[in-house]
Amino acid sequence: MYSAGESEEIVGKALAGGRRDDVILATKFHASMGEDANERGNSRRWIVREVDNSLRRLQTDWIDLYQVHRPDRDTDVEETLSALTDLQRAGKIHAFGCSTFPAESIVEAHWTSKQRSLARFATEQPPYSILVRSVERDVLPVAERYGMGVIPWSPLAGGWLTGRYRQNQEAPQSSRAQRIPAVYDLSLPGNQAKLEAAEQLAQLAEEAGLTMVHLALAFVLAHPAVTAPIIGPRTMEQLETQLGAADVSLGTDVLDRIDEIVPPGTTLAELDRGYVPPWIADAALRRRR
Repeated sequence: MYSAGESEEIVGKALAGGRRDDVILATKFHASMGEDANERGNSRRWIVREVDNSLRRLQTDWIDLYQVHRPDRDTDVEETLSALTDLQRAGKIHAFGCSTFPAESIVEAHWTSKQRSLARFATEQPPYSILVRSVERDVLPVAERYGMGVIPWSPLAGGWLTGRYRQNQEAPQSSRAQRIPAVYDLSLPGNQAKLEAAEQLAQLAEEAGLTMVHLALAFVLAHPAVTAPIIGPRTMEQLETQLGAADVSLGTDVLDRIDEIVPPGTTLAELDRGYVPPWIADAALRRRR
């Protein structure tokens, strides 16, 4: 969905010339790719069509990890798993996973895979950072229980944990803030709580002799269920400042202090969860007809 597939085209060009075997290539499906109602979702019809579109844009014969971007209330998970299993057997994908799935949906998918002799989700990609910790309650333990790889998105909380958001300072301008202003609107209580937490975390990072970025990424890496956080640098400088976090090990005292600032299992702003279940978003599903 990113730039209507252009991001895949850019990656495809970057991997041309014999570089494909040197990388693990992951992409996703689910979000709308057109006005047609059939150009979205988790149905077999769309999956088998969109995987070929991705392969074409990426200029490759296979995808290492093909991920379901979000749950789809209109498609039974068995249909989704069956289509993905067939693609895996055909060699078009090597493994498949889910992204931002609630724990109960992950469990249902694994149960279905076992009951129907289908391949199973190998990975989960949840939102996880110091400011977004709700997955610690259920998703991360479930993923660990089923032996899934976990590759969290937004470990820097959309920029809130870069050190640029401080009290008594003007909020930085960014394309992300323009695209999803509610996530950065300081008039909202959740975002005020994020700002207050970011201020305390900046002070903690300074006391620990770390950059804010290293503190944030090392925190995510410290969870035993996490395989690797997904970083999103836009410049070489940003990449270089983030990579060093892999060598940082946070002491118990620092992790305990983080727990005091943002308690385990807590997400300070609801919008940062990344997914609203349909039974919460749609009032009709909560009312007897």
